[in-house]
Amino acid sequence: MKRIGIIGVGEIGRALVTGLCDGTDTPPEVFLSPRGATTAAELSARHEGVRVCADNQEVVDRSELVIIAVRRGNLREALAGLRVGDDKLVVNVMAGVAIDELRRTLATDAPVVRAIPLPTVRERRSVTVTCPSHPEVNAFFAYLGGALPVEDEEAFNVFSALTGTLTTHYAYLVTLASWAADHGIAAADADSYVRSLFQGVGRSLSDESRSLQRLAADHETPKGNNERIRTTWFGPDNSDALRKALDGLLADLR
Repeated sequence: MKRIGIIGVGEIGRALVTGLCDGTDTPPEVFLSPRGATTAAELSARHEGVRVCADNQEVVDRSELVIIAVRRGNLREALAGLRVGDDKLVVNVMAGVAIDELRRTLATDAPVVRAIPLPTVRERRSVTVTCPSHPEVNAFFAYLGGALPVEDEEAFNVFSALTGTLTTHYAYLVTLASWAADHGIAAADADSYVRSLFQGVGRSLSDESRSLQRLAADHETPKGNNERIRTTWFGPDNSDALRKALDGLLADLR
Protein backbone atom coordinates (compact mmCIF):
# COMPACT_ATOMS: atom_id res chain seq x y z
CA MET A 1 0.00 0.00 0.00
CA LYS A 2 1.47 3.32 -1.12
CA ARG A 3 -1.28 5.67 0.07
CA ILE A 4 -2.41 5.41 3.68
CA GLY A 5 -5.14 7.53 5.28
CA ILE A 6 -5.60 7.93 9.04
CA ILE A 7 -8.77 9.43 10.50
CA GLY A 8 -8.16 10.26 14.16
CA VAL A 9 -4.54 11.18 14.91
CA GLY A 10 -4.05 10.32 18.57
CA GLU A 11 -1.39 8.15 20.20
CA ILE A 12 -1.97 5.17 17.92
CA GLY A 13 -2.13 7.36 14.82
CA ARG A 14 1.17 8.97 15.79
CA ALA A 15 2.75 5.55 16.39
CA LEU A 16 1.56 4.24 13.02
CA VAL A 17 2.98 7.21 11.13
CA THR A 18 6.30 6.91 12.97
CA GLY A 19 6.55 3.19 12.26
CA LEU A 20 5.71 3.67 8.59
CA CYS A 21 8.06 6.59 7.98
CA ASP A 22 11.06 6.49 10.33
CA GLY A 23 14.27 4.98 9.00
CA THR A 24 13.02 4.07 5.53
CA ASP A 25 14.00 5.44 2.15
CA THR A 26 10.62 4.63 0.60
CA PRO A 27 7.87 5.63 3.04
CA PRO A 28 4.28 5.55 1.83
CA GLU A 29 2.24 8.68 1.30
CA VAL A 30 0.22 9.28 4.48
CA PHE A 31 -2.86 11.48 4.64
CA LEU A 32 -4.03 12.65 8.06
CA SER A 33 -7.36 14.00 9.18
CA PRO A 34 -7.43 17.44 10.78
CA ARG A 35 -8.68 15.87 14.04
CA GLY A 36 -5.81 16.08 16.51
CA ALA A 37 -4.52 19.11 14.63
CA THR A 38 -1.40 19.66 16.75
CA THR A 39 -0.19 16.07 16.39
CA ALA A 40 -1.08 15.95 12.69
CA ALA A 41 0.83 19.18 11.98
CA GLU A 42 3.85 17.92 13.91
CA LEU A 43 3.93 14.64 11.96
CA SER A 44 3.54 16.46 8.66
CA ALA A 45 6.45 18.76 9.47
CA ARG A 46 8.64 15.85 10.52
CA HIS A 47 8.01 13.41 7.67
CA GLU A 48 8.16 14.07 3.96
CA GLY A 49 5.08 12.59 2.28
CA VAL A 50 2.82 13.08 5.31
CA ARG A 51 0.03 15.58 4.64
CA VAL A 52 -2.79 17.00 6.74
CA CYS A 53 -6.03 17.03 4.73
CA ALA A 54 -8.78 19.62 4.84
CA ASP A 55 -11.34 17.08 6.07
CA ASN A 56 -11.98 13.37 6.48
CA GLN A 57 -13.44 13.03 2.99
CA GLU A 58 -10.16 14.16 1.46
CA VAL A 59 -8.35 11.54 3.56
CA VAL A 60 -10.58 8.82 2.09
CA ASP A 61 -10.41 10.12 -1.47
CA ARG A 62 -6.61 10.22 -1.51
CA SER A 63 -6.01 6.84 0.18
CA GLU A 64 -6.06 3.18 -0.75
CA LEU A 65 -6.09 1.96 2.86
CA VAL A 66 -8.08 4.02 5.37
CA ILE A 67 -7.45 3.58 9.09
CA ILE A 68 -10.30 4.67 11.39
CA ALA A 69 -8.80 5.57 14.77
CA VAL A 70 -11.30 7.92 16.40
CA ARG A 71 -12.68 7.36 19.89
CA ARG A 72 -15.73 5.12 20.02
CA GLY A 73 -17.85 7.92 21.51
CA ASN A 74 -16.95 10.22 18.59
CA LEU A 75 -17.67 7.65 15.90
CA ARG A 76 -20.88 9.05 14.42
CA GLU A 77 -19.81 12.68 14.67
CA ALA A 78 -16.44 12.04 13.01
CA LEU A 79 -17.75 9.83 10.20
CA ALA A 80 -21.10 11.50 9.48
CA GLY A 81 -21.66 11.84 5.74
CA LEU A 82 -18.36 10.22 4.84
CA ARG A 83 -18.40 8.50 1.44
CA VAL A 84 -16.20 5.40 1.25
CA GLY A 85 -16.06 3.69 -2.13
CA ASP A 86 -16.11 -0.08 -2.39
CA ASP A 87 -12.58 0.01 -3.85
CA LYS A 88 -11.14 1.22 -0.53
CA LEU A 89 -9.75 -1.00 2.23
CA VAL A 90 -10.87 0.08 5.71
CA VAL A 91 -8.99 -0.81 8.89
CA ASN A 92 -10.92 -0.30 12.12
CA VAL A 93 -8.70 0.15 15.20
CA MET A 94 -11.54 1.29 17.50
CA ALA A 95 -12.11 -0.95 20.52
CA GLY A 96 -15.65 -2.27 20.83
CA VAL A 97 -16.81 -1.28 17.33
CA ALA A 98 -17.83 -4.35 15.35
CA ILE A 99 -17.34 -4.69 11.61
CA ASP A 100 -21.06 -4.57 10.85
CA GLU A 101 -21.53 -1.45 13.00
CA LEU A 102 -18.77 0.42 11.18
CA ARG A 103 -19.97 -0.76 7.77
CA ARG A 104 -23.49 0.53 8.58
CA THR A 105 -22.09 3.85 9.78
CA LEU A 106 -20.09 4.27 6.58
CA ALA A 107 -22.81 2.79 4.35
CA THR A 108 -20.15 0.94 2.38
CA ASP A 109 -19.47 -2.52 1.02
CA ALA A 110 -15.72 -1.94 1.15
CA PRO A 111 -13.70 -4.61 2.99
CA VAL A 112 -13.47 -3.76 6.72
CA VAL A 113 -10.77 -5.35 8.88
CA ARG A 114 -10.44 -4.85 12.63
CA ALA A 115 -6.97 -4.47 14.14
CA ILE A 116 -5.33 -3.90 17.54
CA PRO A 117 -2.09 -2.00 16.89
CA LEU A 118 -0.15 -1.15 20.05
CA PRO A 119 2.09 1.90 20.56
CA THR A 120 5.19 -0.20 19.82
CA VAL A 121 4.26 -0.17 16.13
CA ARG A 122 6.33 3.04 16.17
CA GLU A 123 9.40 0.81 16.56
CA ARG A 124 8.01 -1.88 14.25
CA ARG A 125 7.91 -4.29 17.22
CA SER A 126 4.19 -4.80 17.78
CA VAL A 127 2.32 -7.96 16.83
CA THR A 128 -1.08 -6.69 15.67
CA VAL A 129 -4.19 -8.86 15.89
CA THR A 130 -6.39 -8.58 12.78
CA CYS A 131 -9.88 -9.85 11.96
CA PRO A 132 -10.72 -11.23 9.49
CA SER A 133 -7.48 -12.23 7.83
CA HIS A 134 -6.78 -10.05 4.80
CA PRO A 135 -3.52 -10.38 2.83
CA GLU A 136 -2.93 -6.67 2.32
CA VAL A 137 -3.75 -5.74 5.91
CA ASN A 138 -1.62 -8.61 7.23
CA ALA A 139 1.31 -7.43 5.07
CA PHE A 140 0.81 -3.86 6.29
CA PHE A 141 1.08 -4.87 9.94
CA ALA A 142 3.80 -7.45 9.26
CA TYR A 143 5.99 -4.50 8.30
CA LEU A 144 5.16 -2.87 11.66
CA GLY A 145 6.21 -5.91 13.68
CA GLY A 146 3.88 -8.77 12.82
CA ALA A 147 0.28 -9.73 12.19
CA LEU A 148 -1.79 -12.27 14.12
CA PRO A 149 -4.98 -12.84 12.11
CA VAL A 150 -8.05 -14.38 13.73
CA GLU A 151 -11.15 -15.39 11.82
CA ASP A 152 -13.99 -14.32 14.12
CA GLU A 153 -14.77 -11.29 16.25
CA GLU A 154 -15.32 -13.37 19.39
CA ALA A 155 -11.63 -14.32 19.40
CA PHE A 156 -10.69 -10.78 18.43
CA ASN A 157 -12.57 -9.39 21.45
CA VAL A 158 -10.61 -11.70 23.77
CA PHE A 159 -7.36 -10.20 22.48
CA SER A 160 -8.87 -6.73 22.78
CA ALA A 161 -9.69 -7.40 26.44
CA LEU A 162 -6.07 -8.42 27.08
CA THR A 163 -4.87 -5.01 25.88
CA GLY A 164 -7.00 -3.47 28.63
CA THR A 165 -4.43 -4.67 31.18
CA LEU A 166 -1.56 -2.47 29.97
CA THR A 167 -2.01 0.52 32.25
CA THR A 168 -2.65 -1.81 35.19
CA HIS A 169 0.88 -3.10 34.67
CA TYR A 170 2.23 0.46 34.73
CA ALA A 171 0.22 1.19 37.88
CA TYR A 172 1.77 -1.91 39.47
CA LEU A 173 5.25 -0.52 38.72
CA VAL A 174 4.24 2.87 40.13
CA THR A 175 3.16 1.15 43.36
CA LEU A 176 6.50 -0.68 43.65
CA ALA A 177 8.51 2.52 43.19
CA SER A 178 6.26 4.43 45.59
CA TRP A 179 6.61 1.71 48.23
CA ALA A 180 10.41 1.91 47.98
CA ALA A 181 10.29 5.70 48.30
CA ASP A 182 8.10 5.35 51.39
CA HIS A 183 10.92 3.31 52.90
CA GLY A 184 13.56 5.97 52.39
CA ILE A 185 14.80 5.26 48.86
CA ALA A 186 15.24 8.35 46.69
CA ALA A 187 12.31 8.50 44.27
CA ALA A 188 14.62 8.75 41.24
CA ASP A 189 16.60 5.70 42.38
CA ALA A 190 13.43 3.69 43.00
CA ASP A 191 12.08 4.63 39.57
CA SER A 192 15.38 3.72 37.87
CA TYR A 193 15.64 0.35 39.62
CA VAL A 194 12.03 -0.67 38.93
CA ARG A 195 12.48 0.22 35.25
CA SER A 196 15.68 -1.83 35.05
CA LEU A 197 14.11 -4.76 36.88
CA PHE A 198 11.17 -5.05 34.50
CA GLN A 199 13.10 -4.23 31.35
CA GLY A 200 14.97 -7.43 32.17
CA VAL A 201 11.65 -9.26 32.42
CA GLY A 202 10.68 -7.84 29.04
CA ARG A 203 13.87 -9.17 27.47
CA SER A 204 13.27 -12.62 28.91
CA LEU A 205 9.86 -12.70 27.20
CA SER A 206 11.62 -12.76 23.83
CA ASP A 207 12.74 -16.32 24.62
CA GLU A 208 9.82 -18.11 22.99
CA SER A 209 11.41 -21.51 23.58
CA ARG A 210 9.99 -21.30 27.12
CA SER A 211 6.29 -21.00 27.93
CA LEU A 212 5.09 -18.18 30.17
CA GLN A 213 4.51 -20.71 32.93
CA ARG A 214 8.05 -22.04 32.49
CA LEU A 215 9.53 -18.54 32.61
CA ALA A 216 7.68 -17.86 35.86
CA ALA A 217 8.97 -21.10 37.38
CA ASP A 218 12.53 -20.44 36.23
CA HIS A 219 12.53 -17.05 37.99
CA GLU A 220 11.27 -18.45 41.28
CA THR A 221 13.13 -20.30 44.04
CA PRO A 222 11.08 -22.58 46.31
CA LYS A 223 10.35 -20.69 49.55
CA GLY A 224 12.20 -17.68 48.12
CA ASN A 225 11.20 -14.02 47.91
CA ASN A 226 9.39 -14.27 44.57
CA GLU A 227 7.34 -17.25 45.69
CA ARG A 228 6.42 -15.44 48.90
CA ILE A 229 5.01 -12.35 47.14
CA ARG A 230 3.23 -14.42 44.49
CA THR A 231 1.53 -16.72 46.98
CA THR A 232 0.68 -14.06 49.60
CA TRP A 233 -0.41 -11.28 47.22
CA PHE A 234 -1.30 -12.77 43.85
CA GLY A 235 -3.04 -15.81 45.21
CA PRO A 236 -6.24 -17.52 43.98
CA ASP A 237 -8.50 -14.67 45.14
CA ASN A 238 -6.58 -12.01 43.19
CA SER A 239 -6.31 -14.30 40.18
CA ASP A 240 -10.07 -14.87 40.21
CA ALA A 241 -10.73 -11.14 40.60
CA LEU A 242 -8.60 -10.44 37.52
CA ARG A 243 -10.45 -13.08 35.52
CA LYS A 244 -13.80 -11.59 36.55
CA ALA A 245 -12.64 -8.09 35.55
CA LEU A 246 -11.58 -9.42 32.14
CA ASP A 247 -14.91 -11.24 31.76
CA GLY A 248 -16.75 -7.99 32.44
CA LEU A 249 -14.66 -6.11 29.89
CA LEU A 250 -15.17 -8.86 27.32
CA ALA A 251 -18.94 -8.69 27.82
CA ASP A 252 -18.85 -4.96 27.09
CA LEU A 253 -16.65 -5.43 24.01
CA ARG A 254 -19.19 -7.90 22.59
